[in-house]
Amino acid sequence: MSQSENKQPVDEQPAAAESRRGFLKTTSSIVAGGALVGTLPIARSAHAAGSDTIRLGLIGCGGRGTGAAGQALDTNSDSNRVKLTAVGDPFKFRADNALKELKNKHDKHVDAKTFIGVDAYKEVIASDVDMVILTSPPGFRPLHFETAVKAGKHVFMEKPVATDAPGVRRVLEANKIAKEKKLAVAVGLQRHHQSDYKATIKMLKEGAIGDIILTRAYWNGDGVWTRNRQPDQTEVEYQLNNWYYFNWLSGDHITEQHIHNLDVINWLMDGYPVEAQGQGGRQVRIGEDSGQIFDHHFVEFTYANGTKLLSQCRHMPGCWNQVSEYAHGTKGWCDISGGKIYNTKNELVWKAPAGENGWAQEHVDLFELIRKGEIPNEGDYGALSTMTSIMGRMATYTGKVLKWDQCLNSKVALANFDAIDSFDDEAPVEPDSNGKYWIPVPGQDPELVV
Repeated sequence: MSQSENKQPVDEQPAAAESRRGFLKTTSSIVAGGALVGTLPIARSAHAAGSDTIRLGLIGCGGRGTGAAGQALDTNSDSNRVKLTAVGDPFKFRADNALKELKNKHDKHVDAKTFIGVDAYKEVIASDVDMVILTSPPGFRPLHFETAVKAGKHVFMEKPVATDAPGVRRVLEANKIAKEKKLAVAVGLQRHHQSDYKATIKMLKEGAIGDIILTRAYWNGDGVWTRNRQPDQTEVEYQLNNWYYFNWLSGDHITEQHIHNLDVINWLMDGYPVEAQGQGGRQVRIGEDSGQIFDHHFVEFTYANGTKLLSQCRHMPGCWNQVSEYAHGTKGWCDISGGKIYNTKNELVWKAPAGENGWAQEHVDLFELIRKGEIPNEGDYGALSTMTSIMGRMATYTGKVLKWDQCLNSKVALANFDAIDSFDDEAPVEPDSNGKYWIPVPGQDPELVV
């Protein structure tokens, strides 16, 4: 473990957010916008339909992790008692900041042991927690999820749940074990828990705009933080602190952010794309601090019935910004994110009632079901929507027309996450003599999907 892990980079901000060689069909029994729910025998859960305190462990103490833990603690009431008892992060300053913020708001519900290091997840999971919140950089999610499931812990994990196809398959396999063990699994695709989204998707599935012939999805914005390299940082330490810019850790922004919009269209279509082709590149990400990821992607996805999804995500200041989803049908069109349906004359004919905060509601729903003795499981659709975004990235990186099975079965692994236990380990990608990292070039790297 590097001694430099305890120092805070001068420009630390809360998180918003390949190496070169490095079951299409899921059940349609979707409850509450996508969560599979079974029954948890009372004898199997000490917390089902009772007042016992559920002990939480937080793995990954950045902005999203601190927010997710806070939203879980916000659910505290006479009938739902939740306590944070363990936190873990590679960086001590980040764990300390998270605990300070959480204690300021939830003092009596926070009494947590702190574990520091890249391998801190092991100690959090091995502690007396009942549930873990997994919010480390997404590349580690399959390893952390598998470890938690093997230890018999309930899981809330942020999206995306992997950054490559082997990781997606690892999550799907671990989720089979979670179902066998009757463990709750929630995934941070919070739109499934917003009443406005649920009402809108229901209207569309009931034919409000007729047969759907085209969908669109956008995550266009200015971009995210950068964190300066410090003189004594190891390469792994630097990349973990700038995880968004490295594919093995984030999956590129099409996976880290745009997954939300792609997931909504999958929800609407009751399935996953069978084909994708696209284009992307880097126009503004040209400095040494811009890692590997593209700054724009455009993908045309095709679903089994021929319906197209036109997908855009872009990180460029000064451009048109939009985070939304749309559907077009034979009888009208829908602004899904706005909860508005229009007829063919562009007249508003229906509007969803205002919805609640999805990030908060997903935790309310999770604990309510557990207390009832039920076991929500969102693992499969979380993994397959993650795979949709990875398929899109493969399409833009290669410039090829790709098929779902080809992508899902890809053996291209971006890193060996089991082998990265400290800042002193070898990084999966290294800068060249000019401080630049390998960037995929469309048309030149077809092996990225082998």
